[in-house]
Amino acid sequence: MKLHRSVHFLVITLVLLMIPAALSSPSSAQIAIGISVHIGPPALPVYEQPLCPGPGYLWTPGYWAWDDDDGYYWVPGTWVVAPVGMLWTPGYWGWAGGLYVWNPGYWGPHVGFYGGINYGFGYGGAGFVGGEWRGGAFFYNTAVVHVDTVHVTNVYVNRTVIVNNESHVAFNGGEGGVQIHPTAQEQAYAREPHQAALAAQTQQEHAAHQDRANFASVNHGAPAVAATARPGEFSGRGVVAARSAGAPYHAPAMSPREARASSPARTEPARPSNTPNREQPGNTRPENARPQNQGRPNASKPAAKPAPKPPQHENAPKEEKHDKGR
Repeated sequence: MKLHRSVHFLVITLVLLMIPAALSSPSSAQIAIGISVHIGPPALPVYEQPLCPGPGYLWTPGYWAWDDDDGYYWVPGTWVVAPVGMLWTPGYWGWAGGLYVWNPGYWGPHVGFYGGINYGFGYGGAGFVGGEWRGGAFFYNTAVVHVDTVHVTNVYVNRTVIVNNESHVAFNGGEGGVQIHPTAQEQAYAREPHQAALAAQTQQEHAAHQDRANFASVNHGAPAVAATARPGEFSGRGVVAARSAGAPYHAPAMSPREARASSPARTEPARPSNTPNREQPGNTRPENARPQNQGRPNASKPAAKPAPKPPQHENAPKEEKHDKGR
């Protein structure tokens, strides 16, 4: 009887010890599962990058998040203290199974696929050219990021990596989306060990959700707080307003509750990398290829229902010049 109680106590102790590790360790499930909706996000707003607060900070671009009651809201871009040696792969909205699916971002030794979305400031749609780790210090490329070189001395200038990409489209695939697929190298990066968003990044999204002015239904694609110097600081000198919306805003035809899918859709499998959908990071992207049409159904079988047509996304892409990275 005493032995049975001792074993029972030992099992409970081991479970309690394992819970914190399970909560803190990154997993592929955290990276793969996202929100699915029937309407696409607005275009990315046009804004300038706030000054880097100091050494060791890495830029994480702004994005449109989703709320079931009020739809899309803007999470301002911000500088965060990066884990040493790690780079941020931004999240992105992708078209899959007739829905727009959110693919969360993650930290890793390399920047993986983020939908070909031009988030600006070094994130031109492929890789990251805003800086690099050299040992335990991060060096900033001042050709594309806003850094005070008096207080931050780990800098260099490389203009050859600037990508001529003026798109403000905020989603991949579907009608009007960016028609880009991951390269073999990006697929390999996706299999590397990853770390989920930092607490500071989660704080930034939570703070943005609390302010009604960040919702697209209110700001029409041009939020008053487009970027912040530090996470959670939505007022003061480090706050930057959007100069304009990335494209004319169009209110969705359905309510957020109607637009929300009942269950997440699976993301579309990556195409084989032997088809050159785009050049490697740092080079100008070739013309986007249009998706191939589906073949006709077999006449000997009942005709299958046609594939769902992508719903009208909130905004059409618009060409507009960026500052430095955006």
